[in-house]
Amino acid sequence: MNSATVEASKLSKAFGEKQVLQDLSFGVSPGDVIGVLGKNGAGKTTLLELMLGFTPPTSGAVRVFGHESYNLPGSIKARVGFVPQQDELLDQLTVAEQLRVIASFYPHWDSALIERLCAEWGVNAQARIKSMSVGERQKLSILLAFGHKPELLILDEPVASLDPIARRQFLEQLLTISTDGQRAIVFSSHIVSDIERLANRIWILKEGRFDWQGDLDSLKESIVRLHIRGTGAELPAFKIPGLLNIRRDGAFATAVVRNWTVEAQEALEKDAAAQVEVETLALEEIFVELHR
Repeated sequence: MNSATVEASKLSKAFGEKQVLQDLSFGVSPGDVIGVLGKNGAGKTTLLELMLGFTPPTSGAVRVFGHESYNLPGSIKARVGFVPQQDELLDQLTVAEQLRVIASFYPHWDSALIERLCAEWGVNAQARIKSMSVGERQKLSILLAFGHKPELLILDEPVASLDPIARRQFLEQLLTISTDGQRAIVFSSHIVSDIERLANRIWILKEGRFDWQGDLDSLKESIVRLHIRGTGAELPAFKIPGLLNIRRDGAFATAVVRNWTVEAQEALEKDAAAQVEVETLALEEIFVELHR
């Protein structure tokens, strides 16, 4: 049985008087590909930094491979890869030199993988880092995180600076990495379609708390759009548990609800004397509805 890669209990973080994250509990296991969604300021980057041990929690705890994240030994850090929003590359080095520096810390560095990806992604090993574009630097940052084949890969907006072709290449490689079930991936992105394509679990942060934490299929079953068609000129008064929003127009209504069940549908059809059709929403639509 696989043990947890990351475990957190009642994790909170405040900066002075500003409470950023509140009472988060979660687990990450090998094979998980977790997409983290939230509006700007929701706490996504802070959550990833807590997992990486870059900042201590205000309360609660987060453990990585059984160790407190803020005090990870070197042997555990070697099992983690990270792609930050803003790179930490050394401008005076060439790409090849930067790769050699990072590879020197990892005895199991996969040089063949990195050489192949450099060729496929058009990364010039002789280029001076300070002369590279933002997108080229982002590619290199990703390569540095991939090279030692980490068991835990954490990515904070990894495709924000990539052009469409580079983004597709990155996503294909990330998909390849995730299929072996041996590593865990946690990544945030404002490109919701990327998360929907790759993630099998979703975390939605809202005002420092989890508004959703679970698998993608369950989320799509839980939050749906209802098309309600009455039999008379006007729909009678009715209530819908878990209602997020509703628009009425005579004998018709459209509603978005959460925690939807077959039992709730049967009750609504009876109370409203109406037929109810259920429409499954894309992840981006769900995210928008939760933040109206």
